[in-house]
Amino acid sequence: MELIGCLIWLLAGVGVFIVGMNFMGDALEKSAGSGMKKLLGKICNNRISGVGIGAGVTAIVQSSSATSVMVIGLVNAGVMTLMQAVPVIMGANIGTTVTGILVALKNDYFNMAMYLLAFTGVMMGFFKKERIRLLGGLFSGLGLIFVGLEIMSSEQAFGNQLVKDMFTGVFETVDFPLLLVLVGIVFTALVQSSSAATGVVITMVGAGVLPLDLALFIILGANIGTCVTALLASVGANANSKRVALIHFTFNAVGTVFFTALIWIFREPAIQLLTSVFPGGDPMSVQMRVSLFHVIFNVSTTLLLLPFVKQLVAFSSLVIRDKRAEESRTLRFVDERMLAMPSVALGQVKKEMEYMLGLAYENTVLSFAALLDGDGKNGELIAENEAIIDFTNGTLTRFLIKLSPSLDSSGEATVGAYFHVLNDLERIGDHAENFYEIGAEMKGKGLAFSEAAVSELGELCKTVKKMFDISKDAFENLNREHLDELTALEDRTDEMKRTLNAAHFARLAEGNCSVDHSPYFSSTVVGLERVADHLVNVGYSILNPTGSQKNEY
Repeated sequence: MELIGCLIWLLAGVGVFIVGMNFMGDALEKSAGSGMKKLLGKICNNRISGVGIGAGVTAIVQSSSATSVMVIGLVNAGVMTLMQAVPVIMGANIGTTVTGILVALKNDYFNMAMYLLAFTGVMMGFFKKERIRLLGGLFSGLGLIFVGLEIMSSEQAFGNQLVKDMFTGVFETVDFPLLLVLVGIVFTALVQSSSAATGVVITMVGAGVLPLDLALFIILGANIGTCVTALLASVGANANSKRVALIHFTFNAVGTVFFTALIWIFREPAIQLLTSVFPGGDPMSVQMRVSLFHVIFNVSTTLLLLPFVKQLVAFSSLVIRDKRAEESRTLRFVDERMLAMPSVALGQVKKEMEYMLGLAYENTVLSFAALLDGDGKNGELIAENEAIIDFTNGTLTRFLIKLSPSLDSSGEATVGAYFHVLNDLERIGDHAENFYEIGAEMKGKGLAFSEAAVSELGELCKTVKKMFDISKDAFENLNREHLDELTALEDRTDEMKRTLNAAHFARLAEGNCSVDHSPYFSSTVVGLERVADHLVNVGYSILNPTGSQKNEY
């Protein structure tokens, strides 16, 4: 029973450690996620700066997976190329070593400071101000990491002789490098965090439960295990998401194979080197040896593979090929992995909606041209665009429902606006499709609008096109400068609707137009006027979630 109690205590320590990491990562992502995304988006083709930024961002959020999510989003958005993304992924591996260093540095005084920090963070969580609560989450998360570490290294866990004897027996049984690497892979895949796995291994070495030479192989396995989550998450995602995950796995696998062979052959010299850098038998010195090896592994692997970025990209493109038909029915900038990074996900949703707005504009122009010209040459493209608009509307709506609970009040307001904009864009797409169907039906009946009607409808469509430009600028750039003009143009479309209908009835009375044209002419005018209404909603969504022109914000 005593052994079972010690194991439960040990698992509790691991649990608190992981919860602390999640708390800290979530708080950092919510407070600085958008800023880090912008930083990543500014990366040029300098590989060294890419590695540095990747390491810095990961050191802040304490999660290479979180950095990978941001990188995937930027690659999908076209902000970053795969060539630029690879050095960032390499740098992310270096950034994860910060956790190991912090774990190795812990002592009684340091732990007391962290406990106080955790308590302070919990108290800050009761404040109403969002920024203070986020800072409190950061403090409490950092403190919980060291609470978990202290629980693991306490007398009730690794400090207990029964536990030490049990683990010593286990490791004597699996004292074979490949088995130890496998242990590292499986354990990291289970806890879904290489930082957490490394922290546990360092704590075990410090407690005298795990010999240093065996710990090195487990650390190597942990670097492959951290890729498992990304590989599983990329299943069903688009091609670039899969390529980033594959490159991450390839990078870590090559480094692990190289270092496993190296340490296997030169085990004693490696241990002597680490011991000479951190001599002494105290727990901190012993733990720093593992942490140092973790740093050496990731930095060396990066230096080894950084010159082969082009080859890694080519390899990923060779293994994972583009499928155009498949991609037309998948979101271009968003996937489920982004739910772990809410602020980044929200930015990618906006990118998806901007693409949707472009399709709605293209369909409006093409369909209206087909209506006036009487040809159906763009019918397949219009139908395909409309299918993508409908798919994007439904898929993004479901994604936003999943994303909403993890957002702050500002994010929730943005999601509310996006729901309305999605509906407006979908309705614009429907009206555009109607224009094409009106043209096809008129052509089938041998009907065509008069020159006067074509001129009048052309003027109305020209006004709507100008509204598209203003709404697009407002939504994409949060530019409210021309919203008054947007309102004026919408009022003009209402007036033109009345004027055009009156002119049409006048032509009917004069015998210059057939009554057969009436339903088609009226439907076209009404459709364009309703497109204008939806465009006003899109433009004003940056001020009011409902898209209302009133100052209700």
